[in-house]
Amino acid sequence: QLQLVESGGGLVQPGGSLRLSCAASGFTLDYFAIGWFRQAPGKEREGVSCINVNGGITNAADSMEGRFTISRDGAKNTVYLQMNNLKPEDTAVYYCAARHHPTMCVMTSRDYDYWGQGTQVTVSS
Repeated sequence: QLQLVESGGGLVQPGGSLRLSCAASGFTLDYFAIGWFRQAPGKEREGVSCINVNGGITNAADSMEGRFTISRDGAKNTVYLQMNNLKPEDTAVYYCAARHHPTMCVMTSRDYDYWGQGTQVTVSS
């Protein structure tokens, strides 16, 4: 059974950091581009960042660039999202997703084939 499981979310103060993990089971991430998305209450799901199998990275928005860093560890079959200098507007459920096109990153959710269940990130003082 193909599964993606996110972890690492939680409550953090503004300016703090979190590292989210996306672990795959039942398949290897080596053949997939992996994206991170987020969805805040009352808002549509939006792309955050994507990494392809060659390590190429696409970031969805300038507001996150420089604060969020995506990476992958093939040995652990896991993709990470390091989030620094978090802001209250970063509060959302964060999802990882896998796309069958391993070398092409896109930031549209409909183009992804497998999804995790999400992990809550809350930035508040």
